[in-house]
Amino acid sequence: MKKFFKDKAKLALLIAFTFVFSMVVQFNAKLVYAEEVNSQYKQIDILSFNDFHGSLEENGKNVGAAKLAGAIDEARKANPNSIVVCAGDAFQGSAMSNLTYGKPVTDVFNSIGIKYSALGNHEFDWGDEHLISWQQEGNFKFLASNVYDKRTGKPVEWAEPYAVQEIDGVKIGFVGLATPETAVKTKPENVKNYEFKDPSEAAQIWVDHLRNVEKADVVIALTHIGSIQSQDGTITGEAAELANNVKGLDGIISSHTHQKVSGKVNNVPIVQAMYNGRALGKLSIKVDKDNRLSSIEPSVDVLYERKDLKENEEVKTLIGKYTDELTPILNEKVAYLLVDLPHDRKEGLSPLGELTAKYMTMSADAQIGLMNGGGIRAPLPKGEITMGRMYTIMPFDNTLVTMDLKGSDIKKNLEHGIANETYGWVQFYGVRAYYDKEKPSGERINHMELLDGTPIEMDKYYKVVTNDFMAEGGDEFDFSGGKNILDTGKPIRDGMVEIMKKEGKIDYSAQGLLIEGKKPETQPGFNPETKPD
Repeated sequence: MKKFFKDKAKLALLIAFTFVFSMVVQFNAKLVYAEEVNSQYKQIDILSFNDFHGSLEENGKNVGAAKLAGAIDEARKANPNSIVVCAGDAFQGSAMSNLTYGKPVTDVFNSIGIKYSALGNHEFDWGDEHLISWQQEGNFKFLASNVYDKRTGKPVEWAEPYAVQEIDGVKIGFVGLATPETAVKTKPENVKNYEFKDPSEAAQIWVDHLRNVEKADVVIALTHIGSIQSQDGTITGEAAELANNVKGLDGIISSHTHQKVSGKVNNVPIVQAMYNGRALGKLSIKVDKDNRLSSIEPSVDVLYERKDLKENEEVKTLIGKYTDELTPILNEKVAYLLVDLPHDRKEGLSPLGELTAKYMTMSADAQIGLMNGGGIRAPLPKGEITMGRMYTIMPFDNTLVTMDLKGSDIKKNLEHGIANETYGWVQFYGVRAYYDKEKPSGERINHMELLDGTPIEMDKYYKVVTNDFMAEGGDEFDFSGGKNILDTGKPIRDGMVEIMKKEGKIDYSAQGLLIEGKKPETQPGFNPETKPD
C-alpha cells in the first residue's frame, strides 16, 4: 500500500513537472514570436514641448527645465531612437530669460540636445537680432517654411523651410510652420520686413519636396499653430485645417494655444503639450523593415502630475548659476500688496488690468489708459511684490505712448477689445463703459463717461495713453486717428514700479468700469463716483 502511494506521488509530481515545462516552452515560444514580430518594426519617438516661455525654474505646475530634461532623459533611455524638438515660443516670458535675452534657454537647448524648433510669434518680441545667435548658441535650427522676407521675396535666410533627420536608417522629414497671427500678435515694428504665408499652401510645397526629392520615409509638421481638443476628442483649429488640407503629411506637432491635445484629424495624429514645460508630447512612429510607415500614435505626458520625476543634474547646475547671478535683482522689494489682484484676459476687465491702466495714466499724466489683455501675463497675488514678480506679470518691454484721441476712436478700440475671443479683453482705466453683450461686435457700447460722470463726446479729443504694441496696430487695435503721438520710451513696468514704491502698501478694489446693461437714469448733479448716504 505504501509503495502504491509512493508511486502515485511520483506520478503526480511528474505530471506537474510536465505541465510546468510545457507552459514554459509555450511562454518562451510566444516571446520568441513576439521578438520576431517586433524585430520586423522600428520605433522612433519624436518628443516635443511647446510654449516654454522661459519657464526655467520650478514654480507650481511648472516643473522647471531640470525636471523637463529629466523626463526627456527617461524617454530616451526607454527608446534611444528619439528626437527632441520644440514647437516655438521658448524664450520670452520669465524674468530669468528676459533679463538675459534668452541665454539660459539656449544653454538648456544645448544641454538637452534640441534638434529643431518651430518659430513662435514671441520669438520676435525682442526684434529679429537674436534669432541667429539663439540657433548658434543652442545648436539647433529654426524651421519656418511660410515666413518670407518682404525685401527679397524669398524665404528668410536665418531659418530653414525643412530638415531631414535620419535615425536607425529611417529618414524623418520635418517641415516648419509659423502662425500667420504673428503679424498682429507681435509688435508690428518687429515683423515689418516679414510675410507670414498660408501654412497649408507652404506645407504642401515642402511636403511634396520631402517626399519626392529628399525621399523622406515619414513627414512631420513642426508648427507654431494652434489646436483645441474638446471633451469628446474632437480637434479644431489651424492644426486641424492643416491635417485636412495637406496631402502626404503623417503627423503634426501643434502649439500656440497652450492646450493638451492628443488625437487624430483625417487620420493624421496631432499632439500639443500644454505650455511652460508642464508636459511632454510624443509621436510614436512605427515603420516596417522596409521603412514603410505602419502607424503613428500621439500621446502627452503631463509632468506635474508625476511624483517620480528626476532632475537632470547638468541642467539643474546651469539654472542654479543663473539664479545666483540674478537673485539680487529679482529679490528687490517693490511694495506690499494687501489683496489678490486676479487677471485672465479671456474673462473680462480684471482688477490687475484696471490697476495697470490706472498706473499708466498716472505715469503719463493722461485721462484714459488702454492696455491689451495679453500684455499682462499673470495675476498678482497678495504679499511682497518683488522685481521678479513684476517681470512675471509684465515680461514685455512695451513702452508708454501718449496721444490725443477722439471719443469715437476710444469707443472703436474699446469695442474691439470687448469679448474678443482671439486676443482677449481690453484692459482700461479713466472711462466707464456700459455695454450690451447681445449686440454684435462694434455696436455693444451704449454709453461712455469719464470717472466724474462727464459723457464722452465722439468728436472731442482726450489725452490717452496706451503701449507701443497697440499704438502700432498690435492685436488689430487702431490708433491711426491719434494726434500728437509720442512714444515716451518708458517701459510700462518701470512706470508701475515707480508708483508702487511710492505707495508702499497697495490695497486696490476694482471700480467696475465695464458695466453690462444701460446707464441708469440719475438726478441732475449726481456723481456716479459718489455713493449716497
